[in-house]
This record gives sequence, C-alpha cells and structure tokens, in this order.
Amino acid sequence: MECRLVGKNEATYLELLEIAVWKQNLFAVHHIWKDYSKHYNFCLTSLRKFIWSFTRLRDLKSAYESLQLMVALATEGTLSNRYAERASHSPKLDIPIPAMSELRLERFDKDDTEHICHKEDGLALNMGQSTTYGPRKEVMCVGTDTPNPKYLALRNVLSRSFTDVICTCALTSNHSLAEQLFQQMQNLGLQPSSRTYDGFIRAIVTERGFSDGLELLKIMQKQKLGPFDSTLAAISVKCSEALELDFAEALLVQISECPHPYPFNVFLAACNAVDQPERAVRVLAKMKQIQLQPNIQTYELLFSLFGTVNAPYEEGNMLSQVEAAKRIETIEMDMARNGVDHSLISLKNLLAALGQEGMIEKMLRVVETRFLCSGTYVEAPLFNVVLHSLVAAKENRKAVDIFKNMKQRGFSPDHATYCIMIDCCSIIQCYRSACSLVSMMIRDGFYPGIMTYTALIKVLLVCENYDEALNILDQAKEERIQFDLLLFNTFLLKACEMGRLDVLEHIIEQIHQEKIQPDPSSCCYVYNAYVNNGFYSTAIEALRVLSMRMICQADNPLQETRAEYEDFIFSEDPNAESYLTHFFEDNQDDLAFALLNLRWCAIEGMPIDWLPEQSPWAQRLARCTQE
Repeated sequence: MECRLVGKNEATYLELLEIAVWKQNLFAVHHIWKDYSKHYNFCLTSLRKFIWSFTRLRDLKSAYESLQLMVALATEGTLSNRYAERASHSPKLDIPIPAMSELRLERFDKDDTEHICHKEDGLALNMGQSTTYGPRKEVMCVGTDTPNPKYLALRNVLSRSFTDVICTCALTSNHSLAEQLFQQMQNLGLQPSSRTYDGFIRAIVTERGFSDGLELLKIMQKQKLGPFDSTLAAISVKCSEALELDFAEALLVQISECPHPYPFNVFLAACNAVDQPERAVRVLAKMKQIQLQPNIQTYELLFSLFGTVNAPYEEGNMLSQVEAAKRIETIEMDMARNGVDHSLISLKNLLAALGQEGMIEKMLRVVETRFLCSGTYVEAPLFNVVLHSLVAAKENRKAVDIFKNMKQRGFSPDHATYCIMIDCCSIIQCYRSACSLVSMMIRDGFYPGIMTYTALIKVLLVCENYDEALNILDQAKEERIQFDLLLFNTFLLKACEMGRLDVLEHIIEQIHQEKIQPDPSSCCYVYNAYVNNGFYSTAIEALRVLSMRMICQADNPLQETRAEYEDFIFSEDPNAESYLTHFFEDNQDDLAFALLNLRWCAIEGMPIDWLPEQSPWAQRLARCTQE
C-alpha cells in the first residue's frame, strides 16, 4: 500500500490491529496507536479496538490508560453525543490525544479516577441510578431508571471495555486494579454482566479468599445473573485449598463444562488431605458426566486416595489386599484408555499403596518389570518408597538386595535413602553396618543431619547401648544439629520399654532445655514408664507437668484462656469432654489431649497451678542435669 501510495483509513488501522493480535505482536499494536493518533481523532470504536488488542496481549497498563481515556472523553459529553448520533468526527479533537508512551496514567489508585467518575456533567448524570452496597460497604450494584436512549450504545461499549480490562486483571493477578475498575463501573452507572463478575471474582479470590467470592455469587443471584463455569471453578479452587469441601463440592457439581481438570484435581487433593475418599467418588462421577478427561495429576491423586483399603489405620489382610488390587487395576485401565502414562509421582503413590497394604511381592514385581528389567533410570524417591515399605515390613534382606542392585546399576541414592538403610540396621541390630552406611553417605557428598542421627540412635537403642546413644546425642548438639521431638521420642520409647528411668529423665530435661514442646506420645511414654516401675504419684505429677508444657508458651500461663481451661478441667458435668470437640475440628489435637490429661490429674487430686517449673519433679530433673 505504501509503494502504491495508497493511504490508510481508519478501517485499515483496525484490521491491522486484528493481525497484530493474531501474531501476538504487542510492539506492532503500540506502533499502530502512534500512527493512528497522528492522522485520526480517536472515536469510541477505535478506542474499543485498541483496548481489546491490549487486553488480548495482556498489556494491562496500556489497556487501563486507554480505558481511562475513553471514560474521560465520554464524561466530557461531546464524544458520547457524537457517537450516539453516529456523526463524523471533526479533524481536531476537543481533547488532545497523546501517544501511548506519553500518557501519564501510571498509578492505579482511586485518586486518578475519582475526578472522572464524579464529574457532574459526566455519563452517570444522564441516567437515574440506584445503588446497592456489598458486605464491605463497597458499591456492588447500581441500577438504572429510564436511561436516556441515546446513551445505551455508548454504555454498552464502555461496559465491554471495562469487562475486558477486569478480565485481564484476573489473568495478571492484579486484584487491586480490578476492584478499582469495578467500583468505577458502578459510579458511571454501568451494570456488570456475568462476564464482568467472572473476571472480577477470579481477580479477587486469589487475594481475599473464597468468602468474598461466595458473597459476590449471592449478589449475582439477586441480579438474576448466572455465573460462568470459570467463576464457579475459581471459587471452588479456593474453597478446596481452605478445606471447605462442602462449598467446593456444591460449586463443582454446578459446572457444565470445564476445559481442564485443575479445579477437580484441587478438590481431590483436599479429599486426600482430610481422608474423605467418598467425596472424591461423587466428584469423579461429575467429571464423567461432563466428559472431562482426567490428566496425570488426577491419576496421581487417585492412587493416593483409593490405592489402600485398611492402611494406614489397620494392617492389610487378604480381603483388603484383593480390594486394593482391584482398585489399582481399574485406575491403570482407565489410564490406558485415556492414553495417560505413569509419572514419577503416580508410580511413587502406586508403590506406596502396595507397600502400605502389605503387598510386598506385587510391589517388587512392579519394580522389577518397570525398572530393573527394562534398565530405565529411576530417581531416588521411587526407590526410597520401596525401601521404606520393605523396612516397615521388616523385610531387611530384600531391602539390602534392592539397595545393592540400585548401587550396581548406577542409580544414585540420596540422603533419605541412606537414612532408610541405617534404620534397616536397627532390625538386624548391627551398628557396624550403620556406621559403614554413614561413611558411604559422606563419600557421596551427604552430610549427616537430624534424620541420620535419629536413625543411628535408634540402632544403638535397639542394641541397648544407651551410653553410646547419649554420646551421639551430645555430638549432634556440638555440631549444632537442630533437634526435633521425633529424636527425643525415640529415646523415650526405648527407655520406657526397658525401664531406664535415668535415661528417660535425662531426655525429658533435654527436651525442656531445647524449648521443644512435648506431644501426647511423650506424655504416654513417660507416664507408662513410671507406672510400670510402681511410681504412681510421680507418674501423675510428670503427666501434669508435661501437659502444662504442651499448653504454655515459654512457660508462661495463658492469661486470656486460663479461666476457660480451668472451667473444663474442674467441671463436674459428665458431658464436659464435648468441650474438646472444637479443638479437634481446628486441628489442635495436642491442646485437646493436654487438657484431657489435666482433667484426669485434677480427678486424682493433683493441683493445677499453671506453674509447671515449680513442681518438685521438674526441679529435681533440673538439679540432676546441672550436677
């Protein structure tokens, strides 16, 4: 066209925008903006096209600036009249149009737009308005009463432009700008559509969470607007992440079409987290109803959800193993039907399920056919699952053979692999082998950590070598290893079993000095150790002190809740234990166990003074450690 000296009209520029968007060329769109502004006055149609182009290319800043320019021209009155009357534009605009790079609308705050939205001669004054306020006192709905007909077309184009930019805010996770634009729409008297709400909800739920999304759904229902499937999916994802499965499931069943299984996968992950596979069955039926094909993430979660029957609450038996095998076979057949291959995680979950159900031979056949015979390289986490299952089943010889085969074939063990094999040494009661594994681990570049020391101490305790176990503990302390309660509970369990009260009391004081709060297992081991040795009063006193330490932070009583706890501890109501229900619902199991322990101590006549360190038992342990 330039070679033949053919000029470009407005339609040419708009068609060039289509091509630039198709080519995903944002630079070309900015160039067209500059060239267009040199030869033509911007009209509503051209601005609408530019906003559409910027939003499709996710240039939120330019789209926002173009939209505010459109609003500024519309609220001046002249543009809106010309558009409504379909008149041609004059060569010169009443408002100068700079190039996009010269615009200075860089700040996305309310001060930049309120002067536009509240103009007395603007668009909003040409319509009667009725305002509805949302739960946060923000404007959520502005109704219109008999608007001027000549503004209907203008309002429609403005609404679509606002919607495009708000949807781009959702794609770019800019919730603050989405809220600002939604507010501006209300101030201008523009009624949000279902698509507007879709973009707005998807933008804000990422920051505010699912509760605000549900409130907006109620507002849409009052306005008789149906939500998009993407709207329902976005809120459902946030409900699933918050483990609000009732809300999440109710939203998922309303979806009629979904391009990808991500919202359903998040729900399945939540079902797995709270161990409610029955919910997952209903959602899987919904996926089948809308003909949504699962992806590999779906199957990874299915193996985790349905791969076991009795585990982890009971040991697998013949019936549970048959049922688990049927489930696994069904899942794998569905994978083959949909052309989905195993991933590292799906294989890991499959092997873990077989190991937990005690199906060791089947697990080893899977390993042999898929990896050892085919020579496929396998990452260490997969072998770790197999080794862990073998050690848990006390199949130490098979675990050793797998480990040797792994080394011979060039597979690289990681830190967890060595810790599992050191733990295996506790079964065969061979500390020498454990030390050899530590040497091998160091040669492979892995430095002993808390897991390594815990495994080594477990081997020594099984061999009843308490002095060396305490020496290892002191060595770990000198190397500034960060202790955890699992390490100390390993000591307490063995000391309880062997009746070594001296070791047990030393470890209890170590826990206190490390400022690690005990858990119900710690209380159980200490209490049983004293009871087994006939020290009943000391057992009750130790239980009280440890329970207090579970509740108190930094050995200071909780002033706000002390009275509430004491009401429960000393209550004579036979149904008083129901008070603990909400602690379990809020995942505060340790607090519930500690309060129940204190209630039992009170029943035995033990005083509750909230000063555990003044207990004679606690003071005696502190003195013994100092000596």
